[in-house]
Amino acid sequence: MKLTILGGGGFRVPLVYGALLGDRAEGRVTQVVLHDLDAGRLSAVARVLAEQAAGDPDAPGVSVTTDLDDALRGADFVFSAIRVGGLEGRAADERVALDEGVLGQETVGAGGIAYGLRTVPVAVDIARRVARLAPDAWVINFTNPAGLVTEAMSRHLGDRVIGICDSPVGLGRRIARVLGADPREAWIDYVGLNHLGWVRGLRVAGRDELPRLLADPELLGSFEEGKLFGTEWLRSLGAVPNEYLHYYYFNRETVRAYQQADKTRGAFLRDQQARFYDEMKRPDAAALTAWDRTRAEREATYMAENRDAAGAGERDADDLSGGYEKVALALMRAIARDERTTLILNVRNRGTLSVLDAEAVIEVPCLVDANGAHPVTVDPLPDHATGLVCAVKGVEREVLAAAESGSRTTAVKAFALHPLVDSVNVARRLLDGYTAVHPGLGYLKRRSSTSPTAP
Repeated sequence: MKLTILGGGGFRVPLVYGALLGDRAEGRVTQVVLHDLDAGRLSAVARVLAEQAAGDPDAPGVSVTTDLDDALRGADFVFSAIRVGGLEGRAADERVALDEGVLGQETVGAGGIAYGLRTVPVAVDIARRVARLAPDAWVINFTNPAGLVTEAMSRHLGDRVIGICDSPVGLGRRIARVLGADPREAWIDYVGLNHLGWVRGLRVAGRDELPRLLADPELLGSFEEGKLFGTEWLRSLGAVPNEYLHYYYFNRETVRAYQQADKTRGAFLRDQQARFYDEMKRPDAAALTAWDRTRAEREATYMAENRDAAGAGERDADDLSGGYEKVALALMRAIARDERTTLILNVRNRGTLSVLDAEAVIEVPCLVDANGAHPVTVDPLPDHATGLVCAVKGVEREVLAAAESGSRTTAVKAFALHPLVDSVNVARRLLDGYTAVHPGLGYLKRRSSTSPTAP
């Protein structure tokens, strides 16, 4: 079975390959093709993978290419993990927003909109090529903003593109752990959009154990989300939010912490990974050791500004193991081998959430089999959550419309309507700032045909 990884020179690719090692079942991946526009990064990652595979005669073969069409032809699965503009682009997204006093995180708020406007046209081109060159392939989308990009690709690939994120899985695992339950035996009642969802229940043997957690302040405050949000706020919500909702519930504190930080997250990762890729230019460098050291530092500093703002302290060691690669491979195996499983995924709504239309991509538990991922019916969200979900989905739709039309007016509308952007004038300045630093946004020059004036 052939697996193509787009963004194959990306730093986290060895996590995926490492998870493939040791799989001896029928229908396993035997060929991995790494595609990237940067041949140097491809070479560096290929060295890490070679050291991972050393001594394993059954390790999947690895090849690299900068030709997208060659990478896609004959693929059974495509993992899309691209970063349009690279980490330099992410750092710029953060800085432009912070200069306006608003959040610039890569998936939330102004930064997520800018990233989406850069990424959607590229993702749509990839989807069209997959439909033409590998029509039977399944696309598993890692690319952020994951829900938005998955929805853009679904307009060309239908249900054969599925978005993944490890945040809901990690959240459910932490809740189960503090409750003394086996995460593999727990049903996680989770619903929302990517990076905008809530755990409303955790059932073990048919019994919802979440009320027990919410009723115990000591237990509730013992894990990441309890420290991040505070036990009083979680008890008032009657649910445990995805960690990314900290950007909404504690926005002023988080923006202040980001403004006071020595570097933004994107700038930190840009500089950290640059050191790794520079080290890989030395023929004598121990590739796997260098990668593992860099990875550990990356994970330990994840959402550090949010934890500083909340006084949450350091991340627990148990939370530093990642997990998105495990979700992706579980999804791939369920489809390839008809090994039925349940995963929290980004898929088309199909009536699951009544407040959104059928084509809207949402993040919910899904039953997965050889025919793909099927969202499970969920109870309606409370009003406060419904309002956020509808507002952010509305912004995503404006981003998709701007990417399709090239309308500057529509792009400004996307910024202005986001709950974390507090002024139309700020939205206009944000777009000016982003188009000034991102050549890839040069297409946003045309005026909307439905608007008599452009901002």
